[in-house]
Amino acid sequence: MRQFKSDVSQKLYPVREQVSGGSIRPAILDKIKESHPTFNEDSLIALQELNQFREKYISDYLSQELKAISNLEKTVLEKFNERTTISDKLEDDTADVPTFGQRMADHVATFGGSWTFIIYFGLFLVLWISINVFVFYNKGFDPYPFILLNLLLSCIAAIQAPVIMMSQNRQDTKDRDRSKKDYMINLKAELEIKALHEKIDHLIIYQQEQLLEIQKCRSR
Repeated sequence: MRQFKSDVSQKLYPVREQVSGGSIRPAILDKIKESHPTFNEDSLIALQELNQFREKYISDYLSQELKAISNLEKTVLEKFNERTTISDKLEDDTADVPTFGQRMADHVATFGGSWTFIIYFGLFLVLWISINVFVFYNKGFDPYPFILLNLLLSCIAAIQAPVIMMSQNRQDTKDRDRSKKDYMINLKAELEIKALHEKIDHLIIYQQEQLLEIQKCRSR
């Protein structure tokens, strides 16, 4: 198997891994020159070494654009370097079990904002008023103007309002988490597309070099 010597690590690699400095993007070429000043357009580098510089370039690019890499970007870079899907990490993050209070707030808000609650509560009001007016002739446990009923409604409203606010806060938290997950997936997709474009460019340049060598051999 034909091999070549990398000008970066001075190691031998298969020829199919060979990449010339002239075929590397200027931004990544500058990144290589930072650690290897003698590297130029005529130098050779292995594809796996080039991928390491690509990842370093992407990491530095994120640092410059975002000023500081957050935990989200770190997670994306880790998954990008590991060549694994990021959905596994997102599923692990969603494994948190909500507390009893959070579950109760969700259930109360879900039931309180449904037609089932409106219908049942409307029937309860009609039944309460009907019993006191028509059965006990306004001499029952809560005669007109239904002071006990007003007190009961006020208590329900006082309890229901903070529960609904708790549920809204929970929904806001879920929306923020969903936005973060969408951002992480989109960011990783962008990095993968950039890496894919560079790999395709490398394959095209490698095929062109092979065709030129074949033509030279035939011309001889």
